[in-house]
Amino acid sequence: MLFKIGLLTKKARTGKAMKQFNQNLMPGEIVKAPGAGLSLLKLKDRRKWWLTIHLWLGLILGLLLAIYGLTGSILVFHDEIDELLSPQFLTVVPANDHQEYKPLAEIFQVGQAAMPEQAKHSFSDYPRNGAAVFKLSYVMSPSADVTENWEVYVNPYTAKVTGKRLMSSSDSSIPKTFIGFVFELHYALLVKPEISSIVVGVSGALLIISVLTGLIVWWPLTGRWLQALTIKRKTGTERFTFDVHKASGFYTSLIMIPVLFSGVYMVLPEHVVPVLELLSPVTYRYGFSSTPRPNVEPISMADAVAIAEQRYPRGRPHWIYGAPGITDTYMVCLSDVDRPGSWLQRACVVMDRYTGKTLI
Repeated sequence: MLFKIGLLTKKARTGKAMKQFNQNLMPGEIVKAPGAGLSLLKLKDRRKWWLTIHLWLGLILGLLLAIYGLTGSILVFHDEIDELLSPQFLTVVPANDHQEYKPLAEIFQVGQAAMPEQAKHSFSDYPRNGAAVFKLSYVMSPSADVTENWEVYVNPYTAKVTGKRLMSSSDSSIPKTFIGFVFELHYALLVKPEISSIVVGVSGALLIISVLTGLIVWWPLTGRWLQALTIKRKTGTERFTFDVHKASGFYTSLIMIPVLFSGVYMVLPEHVVPVLELLSPVTYRYGFSSTPRPNVEPISMADAVAIAEQRYPRGRPHWIYGAPGITDTYMVCLSDVDRPGSWLQRACVVMDRYTGKTLI
């Protein structure tokens, strides 16, 4: 009698567990073995923890993800939008299709003359097409506790200044232009510079974790891959919404993970580069410095561009990073470089500001 009672109790427990498992299965699935069902139950229980993490990260960081996505989408077309808003500064009309640019040294000289003597040339952006201007960025401190960022715009065909604008000031968290505002919101969330990189970098890392936990929750434990990858249309609103989130979450994760990782790299490179170097060598501009030399004048930014063009004669200069500090390096980035295996066809040359020696 006791044996029968024990057997019935064991069957009841097993039946209860299997009933719970069957409720978690999709319609039409068959449990082939009780042991397999119990193992699947354990996996489902573990997945509940991942689901909880995924939900909370989504609730906390969902607004930030929306901000990053919206501002990033705008910044894809930042040049076009900026030119549309300020055509008098940013667009020019060449006299003919074959008109050439003025010498780069002359353009830089004109831009510097438009600023106070204390202003330091920190960055230059080549015209993106035949109707665009040179953008020359300057940093200056009108007072001991204020730093300003200015842009001067120069017609590349006439070497004449078309205008200049105050882009931002350290005594205000709001940039002075629309595109500047979008940039600052995207890269720093308009918070103080001392903590902005940490806030944006950590939030980006947590969003990567959110995407990864979403993939864990999405993974079809029962092997129904077609159902996991598609949306069932003829169903209720709740199930349809769930399917849309599930399927779109998987497909967009293929893009979101590298995009989020690149964002973390851009704001926290000093923390990401050491990790990347465990996998492959990484060239990182801020890992190099110029060696100050007594009584030696630094080379000009125009000289730096000439050195880069000698190395990549087919390339077109795009960005030019100045060297306002005594140990800073010049970096010239060129597009349309003929480099086998390079998908972007872009190369950056870093050089010592005193000797012009190429560092990378």
